[in-house]
Amino acid sequence: MLIPKEYATICGALGMILLGFSWHKRHQSGVSRPAQTGWMLVALYFFNESGYYFEIGDLVLTIMTALALPLGVGLVIAEARSLTKRDRDALNWARGCIAYAGGPYLLIASVPWFSVLAIWFVASQVALFLSFTGTADIQLGETYVNTDSGTFLWSEWDGNKWFMTDSFAEHPYQTELIMADGGMIGINFVLACTALQSMIVFIGAISVLDIDRKRRIRALLFTVPIIHILNLFRNAGLVWMHLSYEGWEYLGMSMFEFGHSYASRVVSLFAMFIMAIAMFELLPELHRHILRLLESVGLRKRQKQPS
Repeated sequence: MLIPKEYATICGALGMILLGFSWHKRHQSGVSRPAQTGWMLVALYFFNESGYYFEIGDLVLTIMTALALPLGVGLVIAEARSLTKRDRDALNWARGCIAYAGGPYLLIASVPWFSVLAIWFVASQVALFLSFTGTADIQLGETYVNTDSGTFLWSEWDGNKWFMTDSFAEHPYQTELIMADGGMIGINFVLACTALQSMIVFIGAISVLDIDRKRRIRALLFTVPIIHILNLFRNAGLVWMHLSYEGWEYLGMSMFEFGHSYASRVVSLFAMFIMAIAMFELLPELHRHILRLLESVGLRKRQKQPS
């Protein structure tokens, strides 16, 4: 990492605050400068994570986080240019989207208590679903904190539980899934299993659109519960495959590893793609803003349209 994680987190939080401020003051002049600072701080925060993802071998997230810096620079330049009203509306939407999507997730990911509560909330529903359907009698086991200095029980960990000040390993907080009789399954539930990232992206993108309240609520009710339910099915399916095909192996991967790393990712991306198309039909303003942003940062050829 270029800078320590705790300092990068502060930079990211400050950047999102500045973007949120710029969005709330979008009808006033003179807010492009704080927005530009906000874009660079947020870009630095995400870019700082690229080294970590490279070390753990996640090529997709390495590329995505590495692209944050050039995209941030592109948005800073777009803020300074003489833009049409549609371009300005798209930039204003992007400010609010990052602030109200990235801000809550950064808060949950940076506060150990919030991360663990989110894990318990979703993991307990997965266990309940598996038990209710008769697939397996599952319950939650111990929760562990995975730091660079070792792994500790959550109840015995003496670190700061209100802000991530320690140096953590991959997946800092993990909750075991165990059989009701105490038998071990070999699966731990982490924050990434909650689909919190996907839900918050849609929440942020929809919440800051300049549309009437009924359309906003309708769109949120369409996306968030569906993502949560699909994620429950995904996690339950992975546990079922792991229990049912314990000896299965392909290219050195177990059934769980194959399903988690490849099959479920493909299905999840496809589901998100379908939901995005549905959202563009419900909220054409969302589609228009995204296309305008791509034009503003030079990733799409500008269409000749009246401003």
